Amino acid sequence: MGRRAFLQTAGGGFGMLALQSLLEGENRMNPLAPRPAPFAPRARSVIFLFMYGGPSQVDTFDPKTALDEWHGREIPVFKKEHAFFGETKATAMRSPYTFKKYGRSGIDISEKFPNLSHHADELCIIRSMYADSNNHAPALFQMNSGYLQSGHPCMGSWISYGLGSDTRNLPAFVVLMDKEGAPVNGALNWTNGYMPASYQGVPFRSSGPPIVHLSPPGDVDIERQKARLGLLRKWNLQAAAKEPAESGLAARVGAYELAFRMQMEAPESADLSRESRRTLEAYGVEGKDTHYFGRNCLLARRLVERGVRFVQIFSGGNRGPTAWDAHKDLKGNHDRQCRQTDQPIAALLQDLKQRGLLDETLVVWGGEFGRMPTHQGSNGRDHNPFGFTFWLAGGGIKGGTIHGATDEFGYAAMEKKVHVHDLHATILHLMGIPHEELTWRHNGRDFRLTDVAGQVVYDILS
Repeated sequence: MGRRAFLQTAGGGFGMLALQSLLEGENRMNPLAPRPAPFAPRARSVIFLFMYGGPSQVDTFDPKTALDEWHGREIPVFKKEHAFFGETKATAMRSPYTFKKYGRSGIDISEKFPNLSHHADELCIIRSMYADSNNHAPALFQMNSGYLQSGHPCMGSWISYGLGSDTRNLPAFVVLMDKEGAPVNGALNWTNGYMPASYQGVPFRSSGPPIVHLSPPGDVDIERQKARLGLLRKWNLQAAAKEPAESGLAARVGAYELAFRMQMEAPESADLSRESRRTLEAYGVEGKDTHYFGRNCLLARRLVERGVRFVQIFSGGNRGPTAWDAHKDLKGNHDRQCRQTDQPIAALLQDLKQRGLLDETLVVWGGEFGRMPTHQGSNGRDHNPFGFTFWLAGGGIKGGTIHGATDEFGYAAMEKKVHVHDLHATILHLMGIPHEELTWRHNGRDFRLTDVAGQVVYDILS
């Protein structure tokens, strides 16, 4: 019986006040100690497939026949002040892709997702998302942290703070970047903000050492490391006894010890050679276009399987053509991005389902905004935060459904609108956390992921 289980079993003998004190002490030394959800969760982990740059809703999951009818003509809903770039036109631009109905649900999905389309009945497609900025940097901040400004904890940090970790040997919040690097804002996309560093996202790599600078020096063996950690722990605890209000020392002890445990666990969790040939082929790990994103998706499954709470995978790095940011040649851009991601995402859903993990893993797909249904230049689309698409699967989601709608051109959300705050509130709800009660005191006020807004979208829950 573990220490925690013993304390819980013996709680009547200690008295509830004493038990609470002991557990608080344990949590103080380990900010990531697991904490029960306030109510029964539908999901244990989240995998956020972040399509950086802004995938086009009318070319992926929200087909609009009106764009065919109005192609080359000015559409009445366009407003010039909504454009991010001056060369954006008011003329409708038809999709270069065909759509087909899939699954028993008959959901329309673009031809660019031939593999994902087989999972149509697992998907809940939200066609009525909207956000508050048409600029990448603040839009990324909002989608990740709930705020347009930097400095606030990200969703993975909030979930780690609210629930702790289900693993002692790995971070609660892991980030997997695109082969081209981080998106705009860099590490601010997975920052802990004003929370302790324990809640920050940890970038992993799917090949080579999974965590940069984690490997110990060659001349330092495990026993020597243990001795050093023991000494640091002793000194920090002595200092903590003198300054009981200082939480940073406890967090520092926990960080050192987690880093040591990760040296043992992280390489094994990232070792894809342990997977079968069939699994590697399914994810496209050795494919010309799919190898990098495929490795990240497979690693994400291995991480949630081992208790990691929140895994964020970025498709698209750096700027412009290496992301979903199709200002020019939308077809060339989305051909490439879909080719890199379709097979790995489909394999991830199938793998999670076969392993009995999909019911407890919430998979989320989307970007910081969508794209205009009109021309930018001759064949591109501008940024559009007024109406775009997300989809969710697994972890308490009603699959094979469509929620909300944009107008006939796919320009703006019109029916059952879902703001970023609503999405965040729903994700927290599925994790068993009431979004209005998960707060952090900072600079004299209580902050939360959903700021002072947000409504759970109960219609999409199973």
